[in-house]
Amino acid sequence: MLRPWKLNIEIDGTLDKPIYLQIADAIIQDITLGRLKSGTALPGSRVLAAEIGVNRNTVVEALNVLIAEKWLDSKERRGTFVAEELPVLDPFKKEKNSDIIKNLEDKSYWINFNDGHSDSRLAPVDELARAYRKIFKRKAKWQLMGYADTYGQRDFRQAIADMLNHQRSMYVQADHICITRGSQMALYLLAHCLWKKGDIVIVEDLGYKPAWQAFETVGVTLLSVGVDKEGLKVDEVSQILNKYKGVKAVYTTPHHQYPTTVVMSTKRRLELIALSNEHNFTIIEDDYDNEFHYGYRPVMPLCSNKGLRDYIYIGTLSKVVAPALRIGYLVTKNQELLRQIGNLRKLIDVQGDVIMEQAVLQLIQEGTIKKHLRKVSQIYNQRRDTMKDLIERYLKDYVNYSVPEGGLAFWLEYKTGFNHKVFEQSVFDKGIKLISSISYSFDNKSVGFRLSFGNLEEEEMKLGIIALANCFKETIPDNG
Repeated sequence: MLRPWKLNIEIDGTLDKPIYLQIADAIIQDITLGRLKSGTALPGSRVLAAEIGVNRNTVVEALNVLIAEKWLDSKERRGTFVAEELPVLDPFKKEKNSDIIKNLEDKSYWINFNDGHSDSRLAPVDELARAYRKIFKRKAKWQLMGYADTYGQRDFRQAIADMLNHQRSMYVQADHICITRGSQMALYLLAHCLWKKGDIVIVEDLGYKPAWQAFETVGVTLLSVGVDKEGLKVDEVSQILNKYKGVKAVYTTPHHQYPTTVVMSTKRRLELIALSNEHNFTIIEDDYDNEFHYGYRPVMPLCSNKGLRDYIYIGTLSKVVAPALRIGYLVTKNQELLRQIGNLRKLIDVQGDVIMEQAVLQLIQEGTIKKHLRKVSQIYNQRRDTMKDLIERYLKDYVNYSVPEGGLAFWLEYKTGFNHKVFEQSVFDKGIKLISSISYSFDNKSVGFRLSFGNLEEEEMKLGIIALANCFKETIPDNG
């Protein structure tokens, strides 16, 4: 006996997407949300066409797509049924029909909501390879084969200084910069050159645990302060300063607070700078994704303020070009600190990748990086808006969120009334990579999760969000 089922879909004639694909996507949505179970019989194409108000051939085309993608099974003389083995709900099945799933970065998951990485598929690989090859054709290429400056090639450091001065209103020179293999190396180097065992360092909670771990290799004491909608709670910093003597530094991510994406307010920026100058502690500013800001007015770093005396600024080119490109930089006007960093750098890594530095420098000088940033910023802005619409459509009953002004991820906090552990286990069991707030919390609290969009195309996002909605649905059963 056929089970009654009525498709609820509104055809949008303003979309570029063909009507038959709109119908197919609506059926996929009902399957992934559990309204259509495996084995359920669908009405005939004539009945569906009449209900939707379209030509029967359009419905037949939609059904053929779903059959080809293994969402539906067509059984001769019996009808069309929801497949027993679904492509999304069987994430570890070896044979995948969806190119989307095949192209995901992490092959151990069928959908990867990572930590907010850029999309390596957008990287200017051809341009970088061309620049890399061109270096080897230079007459003086032999000069690059020997040992070079521990702090990085001077012309490359000058290009970074020019970028920081022109685009981020900083006032630095090439001699204030040390090129590192990513920001994590910069954090490790400064910790071992700046502090000793027992020193006190203030960090954000929620925050960036790899930085904390780098700091703890020295034996420092970490004290955490909270974060709210204006960023780091500077009043809590003040309380710690009044209670403890000799606080050495505050580590912060003011541009897009990690992981909550909040931009530190102007008021708190000025208060933190004033405290730094008064109590003689260093502000360590980790500006991990400054390039991606979608508002009309760019947000300048704390250290662009001429009144700030003691700071270390850390940035990276990994998100600009590709995650695999390990080029970061550390900026400080403290020449004695830079000397110590250079000496330590020689012990663990004599120099960086000189040839890659020169290749990236060439892309900077010829305008390729600027053009690439302009292109991908538009793409990421679109993806952010798409993710916002999907969250609003499928997850708003389960989470609270705000739209980030920049970066490549959303921060979602659980609403009360359900067991987040059950939800997170369901997510894991379904082969979805999702990073819980436990990964960012000072005391392993789970209050929400970071949801990336930079690495995902629209259809990837949609499949993933629908799957998350299904996990929430299982966590909060329908008691109606």
